[in-house]
Amino acid sequence: YPTWKRTLARRARESQMKRFCRAQAIQRRLEEIEVTFRELEQQGIKLEKLLRDENESPADQQTQWTNQLLYLVQKKNNLMTEESDLMIAVQELKLEEKQCQLDEKLRSYMNKEDTLKTPEDEKAEQEILKQLVEVVNKRNVLIQLQEEKRLSEL
Repeated sequence: YPTWKRTLARRARESQMKRFCRAQAIQRRLEEIEVTFRELEQQGIKLEKLLRDENESPADQQTQWTNQLLYLVQKKNNLMTEESDLMIAVQELKLEEKQCQLDEKLRSYMNKEDTLKTPEDEKAEQEILKQLVEVVNKRNVLIQLQEEKRLSEL
């Protein structure tokens, strides 16, 4: 088993573990965001009830409640933005995983001697190459989407 093949296999395992760890971190953060959403929703409901029911309370108290409600809305919007960023990251991870799998398959066909390849092998190699290009294009679209989003936020 040549050294370069072991190196490639080790690097593939390492990158797979990194993707797995990133996916777990994203999942944890999405769960945290969901819990925070629920908490913000409950706080917002309480503030809305206070604003509706307490018409005779001082104006400065109502202003304070309104400001708190606006702050909660702003926090919720920020969380929604973060959640959409994380969902894009999840899609990117999936595409990255698929790209690695296709790379591995393609490499196995390309390492085969041309004289030993059957027409089915050549057809499969072309199909894998086509799928690989599609995955790369999808990843490129996601990156462009993230860049446009970043620029619009500035």
